[in-house]
Amino acid sequence: MRIAVPREIRAGERRVALVPESVRKLVKAGIAVSVERGAGESAFFTDSEFAEAGATLEEDATTLYAGADLVVKVQAPALNQALGTHEIELMREAAMLLATLVPARHPDVVEMLAARKITTFAINLIPRITRAQSMDTLSSMANIAGYKAVLLAANHLPRFFPMLMTAAGTVFPAKVFVIGAGVAGLQAIATARRLGAAVEATDTRPAVKEQVESIGAKFVGAVAEEAQDASGYAKDLSAEFYRKQAELIAERCAASDVVITTALIGGVTAPRLITAEMVRAMKPGSVIVDLAAEAGGNCELTQPGHTVVAHGVTICGPENPPAEVPWHGSTLYSRNLTAFVLAFSNDGAFKLDLDDEIVKGCLVTHAGEVRAARTAPKP
Repeated sequence: MRIAVPREIRAGERRVALVPESVRKLVKAGIAVSVERGAGESAFFTDSEFAEAGATLEEDATTLYAGADLVVKVQAPALNQALGTHEIELMREAAMLLATLVPARHPDVVEMLAARKITTFAINLIPRITRAQSMDTLSSMANIAGYKAVLLAANHLPRFFPMLMTAAGTVFPAKVFVIGAGVAGLQAIATARRLGAAVEATDTRPAVKEQVESIGAKFVGAVAEEAQDASGYAKDLSAEFYRKQAELIAERCAASDVVITTALIGGVTAPRLITAEMVRAMKPGSVIVDLAAEAGGNCELTQPGHTVVAHGVTICGPENPPAEVPWHGSTLYSRNLTAFVLAFSNDGAFKLDLDDEIVKGCLVTHAGEVRAARTAPKP
């Protein structure tokens, strides 16, 4: 089997799907790896490091894709403007693809992959079971996003995060409110606490209350026993619960200096939790960092990919925070992908087991058929 690692073409994407340490492991397992020249430059991995790890360097994407049994990517395939050709068209028919892909957001890409008979694995759809923990890119990247969100907020906030005793008097700590205590939320809480902020957090799921309190934050709001699905994701609740939740969020936003939102329903849809009226009631100089921006945003005034100021409040809508930490973003993502490949490889060949729980969970297309749902969930 030959794995191909292309240069990512999405604007702002600085990560690379495999790093030299992973290439070395794969080559040792009898798997050939080809890397497009310059693929790791934005993440500070040089061509010489890839070569030393055992990879073959290819001069262009066309040659790279043509010889690949399995293509590994960070982002979903897209139109390569430089070549005037879609990345899927560069892949040979019936090859395999391992990448981040949300079928509900990329229905056209899914159709193209099926038409070309590509066997597609969406690494972000791998079920959250014990056996698959080492393959969990969602958790790896969410950790980075939560960390980066706090640094972004601190950069925009016109005051200190920690409490300081100065000759000019005491500076009280910033108040940070985190909505959603999944992996990204918990990392945001931990990072804000390291910077000395006073942190509160809320979540609909009862299981996270203890986790929030264990890292030094105050848990606020009500929880619902039925708030979590079998995969560990938050799910839709009653209108009455959301009404009470909205009242709590409005109150805590008005009292906070920084609000960080991380809420997704089913890992895909961003519920609107902060209205324009709530933003208007916040203190001038406050900051909102909306980590659900790529899915539309938890704040009504979020503009995905942009930082705006509304009613004196700075609202940040980063779409790809892990790309802003490209070295570790690439390294962790690469380790997750490598764990997946090695788990289903033997004697240098990939062994596709359609009955395996992990494969069934992340298989999007195979043999010309679409295996994953393509319809977007209701907003």
